[in-house]
Amino acid sequence: MKLLRSLSHRLRLQLLGALLGALALLAGCAAPPEQPPVAKVAQFYPPAPDPPRIQHLATYAGPGDLQSDTTGTGLKDFLLGDRKQTGALVRPYGVAMFDGKIYVADTRAGGLAIFDLKASSYALMTGAGAGRMRRPFNIVIDADGTKYVSDIGRNQVLIYDRGDRFVAAYGARNELKPVGLAIAAERLYVVDIEHHEVQVLDKRTGNLQFKFGRNKPDEDQRMFQPTNIAVGSDGDIYVVETGNFRVARYTPAGKFVREYGQVGQSPGQFARPKGIALDRADRLYVGDAAFQNVQIFDNEGRQLMAFGQPGGELPGLALPAGVTIDYDGVAFFRDRADPNFAVEYLILVVSQFGPNQVDVFGFGKMSGVAYPADERRPSKAAR
Repeated sequence: MKLLRSLSHRLRLQLLGALLGALALLAGCAAPPEQPPVAKVAQFYPPAPDPPRIQHLATYAGPGDLQSDTTGTGLKDFLLGDRKQTGALVRPYGVAMFDGKIYVADTRAGGLAIFDLKASSYALMTGAGAGRMRRPFNIVIDADGTKYVSDIGRNQVLIYDRGDRFVAAYGARNELKPVGLAIAAERLYVVDIEHHEVQVLDKRTGNLQFKFGRNKPDEDQRMFQPTNIAVGSDGDIYVVETGNFRVARYTPAGKFVREYGQVGQSPGQFARPKGIALDRADRLYVGDAAFQNVQIFDNEGRQLMAFGQPGGELPGLALPAGVTIDYDGVAFFRDRADPNFAVEYLILVVSQFGPNQVDVFGFGKMSGVAYPADERRPSKAAR
């Protein structure tokens, strides 16, 4: 018995020694503590020497992007595997932000991917029963939280309340092909790509008020393959016509005003325009899936700059589609901005391919930097 107790004691010592050795081996393999992780370099647009106006702040492609790994060691990815393998976006297009949540219409996943920045949680909203989505394409959210979703699988506009409960479906099945959406007062503007027009609905009832775009007497004013839409501060409507390589502007009554851009490969021209958004100064942000960037124009049509190209650690946009601007969610990204860069509002851009998926940029100014008095002129980087 004494021999067994002694043997057990020796075994325990051997096990303890093996454990200590393993820990020492792990410690030897770990990075030396005196070598801190390299901080990521902030990416600004336009590049120096022009004054910075836009900083890349974050990328969202799946649930793992809500869990910040600030150490830069990649330990979480090493232990848990590819952070984008579960619940990742598949084929996103439209994007909107409301109450600390980023909603992304994913045509391939058949629902809205919801990145909740408050709760650091992710969910896929697909709807149920009569409200089940098939191929959600775009989304716009009203001030009260009502969500309008264009579904190109159902060829209808689906409406959900603030709590994501299904309310109604606008449009008889297969009577339109809804893509872009915009809200202005009591109107819901629906871009119908199949019939090359915009339908103006009562946002409360879905009743059609009028249409415009297809039946213009002047051929140069007729819509062709409209895809996305935005509303200016004066109520004018801006429609991206991918097939006409331009942005067409209309009055709230549907009267043609002017066009922005034309086909070409130079700054200020378009090859495959898609997403559009307007800020409070009525600057236009137009994504181009061929140029892989977003161009900014003043309201007179002068190109100010472009952003989204590869730089530093960023691979750049890949077939950018939906573009939206948000003023209310800036607080969620202040800690991601350069301490000297004051973010005024957010620009969210969806890439249909590549690793980016949803990129969040901040528009603002760097303290201590002189900015031109007339910012309507294109920067050197944009020429």
